[in-house]
Amino acid sequence: MKEKENVREIDNLAHELIYRRYLMNQDQRQKLFAKLGMPEYIALHMIAAAGEVSEIYSGRTYLKELADKLQLTIRQTAKMTGALRDRGLVSWSHDGDGSEGTYVTITELGQELLNEQEGILRAYYSRVIRKYGKENLILLLQLMKQLETVMSSEMEGEEDTDGYDEAGE
Repeated sequence: MKEKENVREIDNLAHELIYRRYLMNQDQRQKLFAKLGMPEYIALHMIAAAGEVSEIYSGRTYLKELADKLQLTIRQTAKMTGALRDRGLVSWSHDGDGSEGTYVTITELGQELLNEQEGILRAYYSRVIRKYGKENLILLLQLMKQLETVMSSEMEGEEDTDGYDEAGE
């Protein structure tokens, strides 16, 4: 009987976590990212940040670096950055004949849209942080990072080393 209760509890917790992540992604994404999708915002932010951090590369972000950071394939990254290029938000170029590296840089229009998006997010999250509490949010983010690490290791098929079986016993 106890095993059945543990299975039910795990099912309920898993469902609630999936549902909460779904709601966060659906409702808030549509409201907060009207002009720029979340993946595009993240990519633009990374491209702009790379330009600020390293003058060595003249603001260049290589597709390979971006793909690694976004945890996407080169093909998926190229498709996304191609769409950003078509909107005039990034410029796309390559070193030499292209075999030495393909890179993007943020354009003035891209920086303007990024700044606008960051303003929207700043206003929203400042209200959230004020109501939820900075310490609570920091703790939640730390716990989420720990949870993501555990979930990733489970997806990779690592052995369970805590002595519990699937039912948590």
